[in-house]
Amino acid sequence: MEQFWQKLTSLAFHRSLPFKDGGNSLAEKQETPLAETIAAFLQRITGEPAIHPGIYLTAFTHRSVTHDPATSSAESNQRLEFLGDAVLDLVISEYLYRIFPESAEGELSSNRSKIVNRKALAGFALSMGLGEHLMIGESADHHKIRCSESALADAFESLTGAIYLDRGLDAARAFVMKQVIEHADFKTIVASEHNYKSRLIEYTQSHHMLPPLYTVVAEEGAEHEKIFTVEVSFTGNVCGRGTAPRKKDAEQLAARQALEMLTQAEQDLPPNP
Repeated sequence: MEQFWQKLTSLAFHRSLPFKDGGNSLAEKQETPLAETIAAFLQRITGEPAIHPGIYLTAFTHRSVTHDPATSSAESNQRLEFLGDAVLDLVISEYLYRIFPESAEGELSSNRSKIVNRKALAGFALSMGLGEHLMIGESADHHKIRCSESALADAFESLTGAIYLDRGLDAARAFVMKQVIEHADFKTIVASEHNYKSRLIEYTQSHHMLPPLYTVVAEEGAEHEKIFTVEVSFTGNVCGRGTAPRKKDAEQLAARQALEMLTQAEQDLPPNP
């Protein structure tokens, strides 16, 4: 949560200042023309023409552009990516807070992390055709970058940040609602679970181990706000521990820790002669 609030603080700070990007004022950005294809793309996904077109030029500029001598003075979308990440966190957090009134903080955070991550954001960007409009350095592998999960996710965050700067939070929220929350895969993503317990069972079976045993070793707090601590063990050896307001979540955390420990131990084994 500390990182989240740092992002929000930075977001408010940037929004309160006159926009400056790469040494150019907002007025200068407003005069920067957009290619017809990008202008049409923005019109299609936002329903409105750009007020400050130059912001979007930055949003679509992949960092490889700055590596080419002829375009090294250009600014990539990395700063806008930072801003867009904060906007996405805010909009998604607000939405989840409203539609899941019974969910605890940990569950809300878990759901947000399923949506605001590289894989999910790249999927949203891909469905929009965002990669086709990226400006990429001449010496870079264009096909690889346009299909790159990292580049697509970064571009999606950058575009979110650009819309926020261009039209404000309401426009950015509308964009996220349309491209993320109303996306066909949104409910599937939210419903999915990082099921470390199932993965741990699969691991033990594939390695001919006895099944894991979960034990509640501590319960703290009042009845309506208990905190559970669970340990997972194999033949009496504790391999993971988790603490959470729900036993189910504590078991998942314990299973995750056990998986990490077992995987690391396997990696540390000397190679077979």
